[in-house]
Amino acid sequence: QLQLAESGGGLVQPGGSLRLSCAASGFTLDYYAIGWFRQAPGKEREGVSCISRSGAGTNYAHSVKGRFTISRDNAKNTVYLQMNSLKPEDTAIYYCAAIDTTVQAVCTTAPLYDYWGQGTQVTVSS
Repeated sequence: QLQLAESGGGLVQPGGSLRLSCAASGFTLDYYAIGWFRQAPGKEREGVSCISRSGAGTNYAHSVKGRFTISRDNAKNTVYLQMNSLKPEDTAIYYCAAIDTTVQAVCTTAPLYDYWGQGTQVTVSS
């Protein structure tokens, strides 16, 4: 069974950092582009970042560019989202998602993904 599991969320003060992990089970991430999305209360789900199948292509939402970094470790079947300089407006449930693709170096932050995790809560508050 194909599953994605997010971890690493929590409560952090403004300006702090967190690293989210997205671990895959039941399949290898080598053939998948991965996206990170978030949804705050009362808001629509937003694409935050993505990384291409090869890792050569990445994209970031304007609101997180320069603060968040996405990376992947295919040997560990895991994708990471390093979040620095966190702001209260980053508070949301963060989801990772996977899409099977033959495209090596391009990814999208549009919610066109096949498999989704259950999410991890990130709260930025003093």
